[in-house]
Amino acid sequence: MAKAMARHILVKTEAEAAQLKKRLATGEPFDTLAKKYSTCPSGKRGGDLGEVRPGQMVRVIDEVIFKKAVGEIHGPVKSQFGYHLVQVFYRG
Repeated sequence: MAKAMARHILVKTEAEAAQLKKRLATGEPFDTLAKKYSTCPSGKRGGDLGEVRPGQMVRVIDEVIFKKAVGEIHGPVKSQFGYHLVQVFYRG
């Protein structure tokens, strides 16, 4: 069965997610921004979602984790919870 390791930052607005993505592009650490801005409980762990299997996350996030390029920061991705920035760092 497929599995992946990913992290994300969840915020309320698309504008906030876009601004954080710009900050990540300039080299600010993902985990630092997740701890400071993410509204998800995973923010306390630097956004780490741990090992994820297909179907464990909401559909739009699941699609990013299992279909988009590893290593890149994807998003903003809208879900019923808000806007996500997602980075997959392992998929097997």
